[in-house]
Amino acid sequence: MPDLAYTKKGNGPAVVLLHGFCESKEMWESFQSSLSTAYTVYCPDLPGFGDSPLGGTDEFSLEAVASQLREWMENVPITDPVLIGHSLGGYVSLALAQQLGNRLKGLCLFHSTAFPDNEEKKKTRNKTVVFLEKHGSRVFVDSFLPQLFPEEKQEELSETIAKLVAEARKIPVEVLIAYTKAMRDRSDNTEVLKNIAAKKGMIAGEWDIAVPLENSRKHSDWVDHYLELKGTGHMGMFEKPNETLVYLEQFLAKTMEDQAI
Repeated sequence: MPDLAYTKKGNGPAVVLLHGFCESKEMWESFQSSLSTAYTVYCPDLPGFGDSPLGGTDEFSLEAVASQLREWMENVPITDPVLIGHSLGGYVSLALAQQLGNRLKGLCLFHSTAFPDNEEKKKTRNKTVVFLEKHGSRVFVDSFLPQLFPEEKQEELSETIAKLVAEARKIPVEVLIAYTKAMRDRSDNTEVLKNIAAKKGMIAGEWDIAVPLENSRKHSDWVDHYLELKGTGHMGMFEKPNETLVYLEQFLAKTMEDQAI
């Protein structure tokens, strides 16, 4: 069984919250508490993040990460889950959706995308690898994480940002390098998103620099429920916590309702 650390709270249908790059399960604490009134909410640390070991990095890929999560879910066990993935967590969710097939009840991309990296983004990933090799993880996360929030909100959310940075500084540099390369090389999952039978949702940010709004809008015809957050960057769960939580509650309720028909 994959040695994945996770928290579990609540009773009811299974919901799995997957964190993003330079993040951990702790980012979902408030959402887990709120959603657990109606669901069993699981928050795992992806391999290498938080309290989960990375394991071997030979032929490391997001598909391999998804396989570890699938094995973990089979052993817990978690059946017919709804996956909610932030950024990297969304990439992993799509890879996992392909493996689970009709065993997946729902999928929500939270500031994420089914598109692969374009050539410009791949060059940026390569520069990130070089930077990490030269300067290490601490210098990288100190500059990377604040940029995910709009400059106008960084002072207001300074305490949240500081907490996220403090946690991210603990991530070994080899983990960040492995995932940067895996994100760079990930597959085009647009057909996966279009064709899975599960209920699909998406949350996009107007000012998201990691997942441009124009790309997110291209997904709107492929999902059942699409939310666009005005004046929001890449971290809607902190920038617009009430609005995003209400959206997820409604998405989950509709997903369960449709499954019952």
